[in-house]
Amino acid sequence: MKKENSIILFNQKKVRRHWDDNKEQWYFSIVDVVAILTESINPQAYWRKLKERLKKEGNETVTSCHALKMQAADGKMRFTDVADTEQLLRLIQSIPSPKAEPFKLWLAKVGYERIEETEDPELAFERAKRVDGYGIPVILPTSKAGDGAQTGYDLPVIRAIKEAVSADVVASGGAGKLEHFYEAVQAGATVLLAASMFHFGIIGIGELKDYVRVRGVTIR
Repeated sequence: MKKENSIILFNQKKVRRHWDDNKEQWYFSIVDVVAILTESINPQAYWRKLKERLKKEGNETVTSCHALKMQAADGKMRFTDVADTEQLLRLIQSIPSPKAEPFKLWLAKVGYERIEETEDPELAFERAKRVDGYGIPVILPTSKAGDGAQTGYDLPVIRAIKEAVSADVVASGGAGKLEHFYEAVQAGATVLLAASMFHFGIIGIGELKDYVRVRGVTIR
């Protein structure tokens, strides 16, 4: 079973995480997340009190969390409470913070970045539905096979995810001509991403805006 520890950044603040290859998911240091959301001078104490309160309330998420060894500030490997992406999304709802919403958006992305969704579309749909339940306003499914190929967005995936969730769905990976953008809108995408075709001057941004606008698409 392959395991891996790493550090990622949210607004230049460190979050320790651990990848479990057997379970195919990331586990994040809860204390690190608490420190970011609360800016507490003692996030460990904040988490202890929050955990105690949630346990008394019968919160199942807290009881299912466990501890893993991660590198502490002194360089030593010490046990710290961790949570997977879905557990963490639930816990965040118990922490009043203006950073909660942007953090949830960030977590929805980094929490699944090691999962090859294109290898199992059903897995992508199920994850999208679960994340949608935590108030995530935007879901970005990227077609790794189509990224840079300029053969069009993955319309079946966009359509299926949009039918399953209430969040806005982003079309990303595969745009190569004007028609591709309009096709993505018809499939249910409300946000359109593209890069190489603009970098190489294949299509101009103004040209694209005119193309979709005359077809009744509202541009924000």
